[in-house]
Amino acid sequence: MGQIERIRQMEQQFDKASAATKELFAALDKYLKAQKAIQMLNDYYGSDAWKQDFADDESERLPKDLKRGVLSEDAIWNLLADSHELNQRLQEVATKLLNAQTDE
Repeated sequence: MGQIERIRQMEQQFDKASAATKELFAALDKYLKAQKAIQMLNDYYGSDAWKQDFADDESERLPKDLKRGVLSEDAIWNLLADSHELNQRLQEVATKLLNAQTDE
């Protein structure tokens, strides 16, 4: 591979890595800001208030046009499970990257 081709190839790698880094920074910032909401949902799910809201929904006491995704047992459960799995992945990635840096 010649010099010009190598520089072009490295520039493509730079562009790809730069875009991915910026996107991950933005996504992590957004996820960190959502932690309070996730904790609130965790506290709500299975609470007496949630059970009452769920029962009232089942009894058709709530307005028909009320958005009620939080009363779906699967929706909150899946979100909380995904958040837990994501936190574990973040921890694994951080550990892997820190170990790679110390190996250098």
